Amino acid sequence: MSPRGVATPDVRERLFAAAERVVERDGPGALTSRSVTTEAGCAKGLLHAHFSGFDEFVAELCLDRFARTAAKARALAGAVGQGTVGGNLDAVVLALFDAGGPAVSGLAMARPAAALRIREALAAGAPGFSAIEEAVAGYLEAERGLGRVPAGLDPAGAALALVGTSHHLLMTTWPGSPDPRPAVRRLLATLVPEV
Repeated sequence: MSPRGVATPDVRERLFAAAERVVERDGPGALTSRSVTTEAGCAKGLLHAHFSGFDEFVAELCLDRFARTAAKARALAGAVGQGTVGGNLDAVVLALFDAGGPAVSGLAMARPAAALRIREALAAGAPGFSAIEEAVAGYLEAERGLGRVPAGLDPAGAALALVGTSHHLLMTTWPGSPDPRPAVRRLLATLVPEV
């Protein structure tokens, strides 16, 4: 535990990572400000010193993870023509399911104040599923231009189907339910066959 009065480096990430561990290990019902700070090994008031409340913390956790996935999706532009198309997309889309993603997202949707904060942030331009979809469509269009996917592929349609299905699975998966990754991989192989 950090001693009182000593700065805790990377507080947000430390708390976010602790929350993901709690959710993955114990389920979303176990996530409280106390469970997060205990898991993070820091003072109980640290979370409330950095967030106005637990709903803001949950919302910011979700928004941070969406932004990370959107950044991975934007990085696809640098992967055009490299590796496999399926492998490149797999790494981006399946990142949504890492570290308790389904449970954390479900928790946010079950907390009206957190859900509202997320909707407002996304409406104001925070990166979310739309940014991921746009980056995936741009990547597929570039790969189609190189002939690495069928010429008849509709990049925007494939991106919508892939990201939309991932969103659906993210919101309907909970700890103990079947792993959604195989379904996403099957859809990816169906939507984006490599030539």
